[in-house]
Amino acid sequence: MDKVENKNKSLVKSGSKLSLLVFGSRILGLVRQMTMSHFLGTGPLADAFATAFMLPNLFRRLFAENSITVAFIPTFNTYLQKHKDAEESESTKTEINEFLSSIFTLVSFATAVVVTLGIVLSPLIVKIFFENIADYDSTVFLTRIMFPYLFLISVAAFFQGILNGVKIFTPSGFTPILFNIIVISSTYLFAKPFGDPAVAMSYGVVAGGLVQAVFQLPFVLKTGFSFKFTSLAKTLSNPGTKKVLALIGPTIIGMAAYQINDLVSTSLATSAGLGIASSLQYSLRLQELLLGIFAVSIGTVILPEMSALALRKDWEAFQTVLLQAIKVIALITIPATFFSLLSGENLIILIYKSNKFDDTSVKLTLGIFNFHIIGLFAIAANRIIAPAFYAQSDSKSPTIAGIICFAVNILLALILVDPMGGNGVALALTIASFINTVILLFFLKRNKALDVKRLIFPTLLFITKIFAFSIIASIPLYFLKDKIYSPFASFGKIIGQGVPLFISFIIFAGLGAGLLLITKDRTAGIILKRFKKS
Repeated sequence: MDKVENKNKSLVKSGSKLSLLVFGSRILGLVRQMTMSHFLGTGPLADAFATAFMLPNLFRRLFAENSITVAFIPTFNTYLQKHKDAEESESTKTEINEFLSSIFTLVSFATAVVVTLGIVLSPLIVKIFFENIADYDSTVFLTRIMFPYLFLISVAAFFQGILNGVKIFTPSGFTPILFNIIVISSTYLFAKPFGDPAVAMSYGVVAGGLVQAVFQLPFVLKTGFSFKFTSLAKTLSNPGTKKVLALIGPTIIGMAAYQINDLVSTSLATSAGLGIASSLQYSLRLQELLLGIFAVSIGTVILPEMSALALRKDWEAFQTVLLQAIKVIALITIPATFFSLLSGENLIILIYKSNKFDDTSVKLTLGIFNFHIIGLFAIAANRIIAPAFYAQSDSKSPTIAGIICFAVNILLALILVDPMGGNGVALALTIASFINTVILLFFLKRNKALDVKRLIFPTLLFITKIFAFSIIASIPLYFLKDKIYSPFASFGKIIGQGVPLFISFIIFAGLGAGLLLITKDRTAGIILKRFKKS
C-alpha cells in the first residue's frame, strides 16, 4: 500500500511542477489566439493563416511528437539503464553519444528534406487540398514562410526527448512560453510595418521555433551527453537507430492517418464556408487550454516512468501509475466539460470578441466548441493510455487504433459536414476519440501481465461518480445564470463577462470540491496533499 501511495504522490508531484509551466504556456497560447482573433477575426486571412500553420504542424507531429515520444524515449531509456547497470562506464557513455548523434542526424536530414519539398510544392499542396479557400495566394505565401518551423521544432523535440529521458522536464516545459511570447510580440510589433498581421505572425512562428531549440541546448549539454552530425550510413547502421526506426515504422502509418485526418478536416472546413477553418482553431485552442494543463503534463511524466517499470517487468506498479493518471484526468476533464457547456458563450466573448471578431464569429465558434468539448475526457485519456503501449515498445496497437479512428472521423465528417457545417466536423472528432479510447483499452488486454479489468472497472466507477457530482454542481448555474450575469451587463467585456464567469466557477468548483470532501475521494486527497506541500 505504501508503494502504491508513493507512486501516486510521485506522479502528482512531477506532474504538478510541469503543469505550472504548461498552464503558463496554455494561457499564453490563448493570448496568441486572442491576438489572431483581434487582427484577423474569422475572415479570409484568418482561414489562410490557420491552414498555412496547420501544414508544418502536420509534419511536426509526425517527426517530433511521434518519433521522439513513441520511439526515442523508450530506446534512450534502454541505453540509460545499460549505462547505469555498467556503473556509468565510458564504453556505455560512448554508445549513448553515438546513438544521440545518429538520431540527431536522422531528424535533421529528414525534416530538412520535407521543409525543402514543402516550400517548393506549397502552391500544388494548397491547390489540391484547399481549392475552395478564400485567399489562395496568402495561404501559399504564409505556408512557405512557416515551413522551416518544422525543422526547428523537430530539433527542439529531440532535445526535449533527451531531457525527459533523464527526468528533466522544466526547460522543455518553459520553451512553449517563449514561443508564444515571441509570436504575440512579433504580431503587435510588425503588423503595421509588414502591412499584414498574418505575415508578422508567421515570421514570429519561425523565430519562436528557433528559440525553443536554442534555449534547451545548454541544459542538454549539462547532462554530460553529446551529439554531432554523422554520415547517413553510420546513422542507419546504428543499433539504436534501427530500433527507433522499427518502432516508428508502424506508427508512421497511424500518425500519417491522423495527420491526413487533420488535413481532410481542414479541407472540409474551408469548403463548408468562410471562417469555419479558423473557428475550428479557436475552439481547439480553448479545448487545448483545458486539455494540455494536465493531460500533456501527466503523459510526459509517466512515459519515462512506465518505460522504466516495463523494463523491470514491474507490472503492478505500471498498472498503478496508469490507473492513477486516468483518474486524475477524469477528475479534471469531466467537470471542465460541464462548466464549459454552461459558460462556453461567455468564455468565447471574454477571450476572443474584439475588433474583427464579432457576434457572427462568436456564434460560429460556440457551435463548434460545444461539440469539441464533449470529447475532452476521451482525447485526454488517449494521451495517457497511448504511452502505456510505447513504454512497452508496442507501437503497433496505437497505430491500428489510430487508423480505425481516422477512418471513423473522416467518414463521419463527410456525412455530417453538409447538414451541420463546422459543428459536424467537430462532432466527428469527438465520436472518433471515444472510439479510440475503447480500442486502446481493448488492446491493452494483450499484455497478460496486466489485469485490465482492475483498470477499467475502478475507472468507470470513478467516472460515474465525477459525472454525477458534475451534474449536481451544474444545477445552480443552470438556474441562476441570468441572475449572476445581469448585474454586470452594463460594464465592459472584461468585467461584464469575467466577473460573472469567476463567480460561476467559484460556485461550481465549491460544490464539486464539497462533494469530493464529503465522500473522502482518495484521488482528490492525493492532489490536495501534493499542492499543500508545494
